[in-house]
Amino acid sequence: MNKAYLKYKLLVVMLGVMAFTSCKKYLDVTSPSTTSPESAFGSTSNTNAVLIGVYNKLCGDNGYGNRLSALFPQMADDFRTSGNFTNGSDRRGISMYAATPDNSDLYNPWLQLYSGISRANYAIKYIPLSQLYTNGSDAEKTEMKRYYGEALALRAQFYAELLRNWGDVPAYFDAPTDVEDAYIPNVNRDETYNRIIADLKIAEDLVPWRSELPSYGDFRFTKGAVKGLRARIALARGGYAFRTTENAMVRRADYLDFYKIAKEECLDIMNHRGDHSLNPVFENVFKTLHTTTRYDDAHELMLEVGAFGTNASTDSKIGYYDGLVFAAGSSYASQQAGGGVNAIPTYFYEFDQTKDCRRDVTIGTYQINASTLKIPVLPTSQTNSKFRKSWTAFNNASTSQNFSINWPILRFADVLLMYAEADNEINGAPSTAAISALQEVQKRAYLGFETQIPAVATDKDGFFNAIVKERLLEFGGEGIRKFDLIRWNLLQTKLEETRTKLRLFMTNTGAFASVPKTVYYIASAYNLSPSVTEVATINFYGGNANTALFQPTTATSTPTGYTSLAWSTNITEDVITSAAKGVAPGYVPAKSLFPFPATAIIQNPKIKQNSSY
Repeated sequence: MNKAYLKYKLLVVMLGVMAFTSCKKYLDVTSPSTTSPESAFGSTSNTNAVLIGVYNKLCGDNGYGNRLSALFPQMADDFRTSGNFTNGSDRRGISMYAATPDNSDLYNPWLQLYSGISRANYAIKYIPLSQLYTNGSDAEKTEMKRYYGEALALRAQFYAELLRNWGDVPAYFDAPTDVEDAYIPNVNRDETYNRIIADLKIAEDLVPWRSELPSYGDFRFTKGAVKGLRARIALARGGYAFRTTENAMVRRADYLDFYKIAKEECLDIMNHRGDHSLNPVFENVFKTLHTTTRYDDAHELMLEVGAFGTNASTDSKIGYYDGLVFAAGSSYASQQAGGGVNAIPTYFYEFDQTKDCRRDVTIGTYQINASTLKIPVLPTSQTNSKFRKSWTAFNNASTSQNFSINWPILRFADVLLMYAEADNEINGAPSTAAISALQEVQKRAYLGFETQIPAVATDKDGFFNAIVKERLLEFGGEGIRKFDLIRWNLLQTKLEETRTKLRLFMTNTGAFASVPKTVYYIASAYNLSPSVTEVATINFYGGNANTALFQPTTATSTPTGYTSLAWSTNITEDVITSAAKGVAPGYVPAKSLFPFPATAIIQNPKIKQNSSY
């Protein structure tokens, strides 16, 4: 057993690298004597298999199939994890900013992210050493360079997730066999951000635009996705973050350098509309994630995590855990699906009452009952409805909890809004191009009412506030909002504003003076119509949702044939401030970072725990 193998085995113990799955014959780097680098990278097909193994670490319950998508991004002013908080070691501790170091829902994703980094590091070292990379045919060199670029981008994605959740994490950039010391301390996140931003600059020159390699679709990194990821990471690097050394939310003095990177990358993508543009139908972006039938010819989806295999390692529980509720016994579910992520009750009222189509795609104001009829739900039970079992091929005969629904990492709408934000910050006011980018997103949302989009502020602060609002409306339920608010240093402010709005909702005062105390409904047919139509045909007493949920009811008792449903009276002080149900009552800025898992610190005692844990 050689020295390099012993060093690698030590790293496996330190990082808890998980067992490999379907591509193991290409990825068993724990035993170089069995699968040598020469073999693994001796053909383009074997190298591709190695890359598939790296992509594999995006998937599954401990990746974007559940925990990274449904648990880590909660809560902000859009969504939260459902149910009552009891202690920091269960999943709700994450949503309540009260997770403890023994929380397994933190530890297992931590392991998987580092496993992905380990696999990527192996590829990043050995691809350039391959004979095909240096001496192959022109086609082979191009292909191997593409794989090298993908490996750099994947490593950047894994690190970006670690950095935004834990801050100063140990950073490994060597191949497993080259690691001299697996016990390394926390590394300043700025250094890690700088490294992966530089890596992505290399990567974007090695991978083609999507139109040059259609077979990659939205499931692998092409040039637009690399550039978009680089823009997102640059804004994170240029944004605020909690710093233990200062015990405060801090933005570095060089932040504008990173806004410039973001602007340049986004502009380049925007100049390649043949590769990526806005899908003209907002709902179709999300339907596309559910099926092999693609409804996104514009390729707004720039990168998505593929879900497959109906297992916990490679598939997703999106739709089963996070999604519109389908009751057991309905035509769609033998067991309940959906309901694991709830909308903040006031989020429904952030959208324009009649014009913005995003509201009814994003927020599940109804559920499908056991009779396959739709019934409205309590304000506190509204769900993320960008994911729906009824958009998949799974019916009530299936007992699977995995519906093969993909997770969206990056959309072109994000590129437009990142560009607008960066331009405004750099110039001190929005340019015509920045205003146009914002309005392009708004006009799609106001389909049929394009001339009635909100007026645009042309001063820096006013335009920034418009971006803050637009990103809330556009990306609800996509795991973006919380991290936006952190990098803007607005999370605490928005949590406090949300509590204030909930109290106005509860007391029928202020902006919520006209909402009903109680609504009345009759169960109605679920027709799989477009979302705006589906919500409009909920049978409320006194009119459709755009009327019944925005004015006091005229009924003094339950009308004949109707069922009553608490509305403003559903909101109590417990929903606002209690430890079990409240809006993150224990949040402090230090809690914007998770605790390092206790087992990780046992494995690597040089890791220093984050503040407040």
